[in-house]
Amino acid sequence: MNTVFKALSDPTRREVLTLLRDGPKSAGEISAEFSVSKPTMSAHFAVLREAGLVRSEKQGKTVIYQLQMSVLEDAVFGFTNMLGLSPAEAQPHPETPGRKGSSND
Repeated sequence: MNTVFKALSDPTRREVLTLLRDGPKSAGEISAEFSVSKPTMSAHFAVLREAGLVRSEKQGKTVIYQLQMSVLEDAVFGFTNMLGLSPAEAQPHPETPGRKGSSND
């Protein structure tokens, strides 16, 4: 669980996860969204893989990344349990601005 929180502690890695919400993307597609070096992005990808938050698959010379939601969900529910919240209380409110399915979309 500590590796998950370490991975989530960095804003770049959180943004990578956000980009992957819509589906798998290549390392190049993801890296194009950031103004950091390729080695820096590779390090971020490695932390996310080690935490189990993403899965990578090589397709020829391209590496495709995909979100591993079960690990992320386990981390969120574990964290909310530590805070004494029930799973229902941990769910985003349907009217939260900026959330898919909210009345503001």
